[in-house]
Amino acid sequence: MANHGADKPSSRSGSPDGEDRASEDRSLLHQRLAVQELIDTEVSYLHMLHLCASDIRSRLQQLPQGDLDVLFSNIDDIIKVNSRFLHDLQETASKKEEKVQLVGNLFLEFQEELEQVYKIYCASYDQALLLVETYRKEPELQQHIQGIIKAVVPQAGSSGLSFLLVIPLQRITRYPLLLQKILENTHPDASAYPVLQRAVSALQDVNTNINEYKMRKEVASKYTKVEQLTLWERLARINTHTFSKKTTRLSQLLKQEAGLIPRTEDKEFDDLEERFQWVSLCVTELKNNVAAYLDNLQAFLCFRPHEYSLDIPEGPAVQYCNLARDLQLEAFLKFKQRLEGLVWQPLCSLAKALLGPQNLIKKRLDKLLDFERVEEKLLEVGSVTYEEQATRHTYQALNSLLVAELPQFNQLAMQWLGQILCTFVTLQRDLAKQVLQRAEGSMAQLPHHDVPEPAFRKLVGDTLGRTSKQLHSFQENFEKVLPPPTTQHRGYVPAGKLQLYHVVPSAEELRRKAGLNEDPRCLTPKPVRAPVPSIPTVNQVIAAYPFVARSSHEVSLQAGQPVTVLEAQDKKGNPEWSLVEVNGRRGYVPSGFLARTPSPVLWGWNLPS
Repeated sequence: MANHGADKPSSRSGSPDGEDRASEDRSLLHQRLAVQELIDTEVSYLHMLHLCASDIRSRLQQLPQGDLDVLFSNIDDIIKVNSRFLHDLQETASKKEEKVQLVGNLFLEFQEELEQVYKIYCASYDQALLLVETYRKEPELQQHIQGIIKAVVPQAGSSGLSFLLVIPLQRITRYPLLLQKILENTHPDASAYPVLQRAVSALQDVNTNINEYKMRKEVASKYTKVEQLTLWERLARINTHTFSKKTTRLSQLLKQEAGLIPRTEDKEFDDLEERFQWVSLCVTELKNNVAAYLDNLQAFLCFRPHEYSLDIPEGPAVQYCNLARDLQLEAFLKFKQRLEGLVWQPLCSLAKALLGPQNLIKKRLDKLLDFERVEEKLLEVGSVTYEEQATRHTYQALNSLLVAELPQFNQLAMQWLGQILCTFVTLQRDLAKQVLQRAEGSMAQLPHHDVPEPAFRKLVGDTLGRTSKQLHSFQENFEKVLPPPTTQHRGYVPAGKLQLYHVVPSAEELRRKAGLNEDPRCLTPKPVRAPVPSIPTVNQVIAAYPFVARSSHEVSLQAGQPVTVLEAQDKKGNPEWSLVEVNGRRGYVPSGFLARTPSPVLWGWNLPS
């Protein structure tokens, strides 16, 4: 009995160490289980991503490609990063010693990559959910999508696409929890403990940065929309609140310009904005130049010498026409199509891509003025309202987004612009090479093909000089024989100021009248009926002045144009207007614009022989 009693105290004295060892063993067991849970869930997660990217996305090809890009976003990039992460994670699990420390180091190593790929996916998640809601309004499409998802992922249930799209968000937010579980089962004195602490903090920072990026993207999406509004629509949007806000901003800006209050300086952003504006100017100038180039090319293609009949059966002219036809119908036409597709359209897309950042930069200035006003109030009063606090956050989000993304955007825009310029140069080189190849056979048959270039240039200059002198001589002779210009009446001339034309009697009529007056036997003329002054029904006259018809009852005239007078007065008997026929058209013209000629030949000139 004594021995038995003596044994009891010894067992009690050893129990604390045993409990510590048991507790330590339990912690190590839970630690191993937590690491294994991390690996197992990572395998299951990566398998689900592969199902979404391959099986489900490939079966949803009836959806527009733009919808698929929004729904699955950058899931391929996530698969690449997580595949490498899982591979390294499984390698660390095979090492018994310092396994936990290696896991912590692995998360620290992949911190930036995880943040980079998951922030893009999370930023487009809300837009993907909006697409899912639109699909639910179409029963046939929704049923088709649900059938595909149920066949591939039965556990998705009625949630369908929503169940799959949220998986990456759940995974990135679960990493800190899994690491925290490993940390809780790691002894504080262990060498892996500070590494795990840094890993937990790093993954929490990753989630915080993703949320901030998502918030900045939401703010940016609100202000990057470029709306084409009419003046009336813009006026309809003005209310008391917007008018007050814009007035306050203008007052803040005027105070800064006057030097009454300091201006917030941001050297980093100012440099980025200056570079962006320079890129925008380059794109705009290049777009204008390419547009002018296309217009000139179109005008050049309209000139088709091969379609004109030169009445030259053979010789260099025919060869030139054949070459021109080949170039017009093939070389230049293909060059224009390639220029529009490979230069003009990408340039227009680049110019369109600049509109969003340009609008963001303008909005940033407005929000900066609001931010400065709130900061002044905060210094004076010490507190701001909830709305003013939201104003501060909006500016900070816009500024952070622009500072973070403008450098990448400027770099990509410059690369895009450089590729467009290289493509333009390449197209020009290809066109020149193609034209020379096509013209090589014809050039050998043209005259002076064997003349050296300097001599050919001199030959062309001399020929052009002689031709210029001939044209100048022809012009001088032409001006000598050209009839004097007639006075042209522009606008409306009152009929009362127009000079009436009269019919010149023929020579026979003049002699008959003269004979009557000289006959001595006719002392007293016989009473005859007074003749009615009129013009013969048909008279051939010419237009002395040009006349522009002002209504459908009138007809236009050109100076020197032959005119047939049908009636020497209008329907009311007014002789100031005559009914005439010109080039098959009938109408009234002022009588004072018409004149008779003694000979059927009008007027003209002869060129010197």
